[in-house]
Amino acid sequence: MYNNHDLFHSKDKPVTHPSAPLLQHNNYSEALPFEDPLRDMQEAHSMGTSIMAVEFDGGVVIGADSRTTTGSYIANRVSDKLTPVHDRIYVCRSGSAADTQQISDYVRYFLKIHSVEVGTLPLVETAANLFKDFCYNYKDQLLAGIICAGWDEKNGGSVWTIPLGGTLIREPFSIGGSGSTYIYGYCDANFKKGMTKDECKQFVRNALSLAMARDGSSGGVVRLAVITKDGVEREVHHEGQGGTLPKHYSD
Repeated sequence: MYNNHDLFHSKDKPVTHPSAPLLQHNNYSEALPFEDPLRDMQEAHSMGTSIMAVEFDGGVVIGADSRTTTGSYIANRVSDKLTPVHDRIYVCRSGSAADTQQISDYVRYFLKIHSVEVGTLPLVETAANLFKDFCYNYKDQLLAGIICAGWDEKNGGSVWTIPLGGTLIREPFSIGGSGSTYIYGYCDANFKKGMTKDECKQFVRNALSLAMARDGSSGGVVRLAVITKDGVEREVHHEGQGGTLPKHYSD
């Protein structure tokens, strides 16, 4: 038998109360998880995210949610995770907001120099390889998952995935971020080759809205971009009254 006084005030034995596994100090209040209510707001911005890109004949459709978090605190509800690195090349960013923004700035700088040197617009593959080099060479310091997509004269529309660690893969469609774990089945079942631009846009809208409905780190609005030889078309889709995102059972 023991009493509470012995449990919390004894100096010669650790706390072993079976119903309080977090109480590991003589001053038990020090170990409580809510000791600092502002702790989450002091963490680095993380793009707990749902991102996606799909190829079609003539270009690509890319999309992302807009929620940025610091721990469990939502720091930004309408952030833009679709970042241009050249006229017809964009990246979808997931991971650390600071890391992905800095890498994108570097790649944009190098692509600008490269396009001046060669006298033509850069290839999407060139941009993807630059991202791959950064993510691989600094994989121990970076938290960055990238989807690089766009249009060029050689390959048309193309989608390249650079996950954590710096692997480079070309795919007909790619999903990433924390919300992607909820939609692999949906995407595998509904993707088909040869989709039109409008079919790809609907596919991306549906998939991202499903991810946002299930993933607590994804939310806000869905930002889309259609990239073709004619340029870039941007769209924003939202939920609720007058919105253009589908409703789901959980809503």
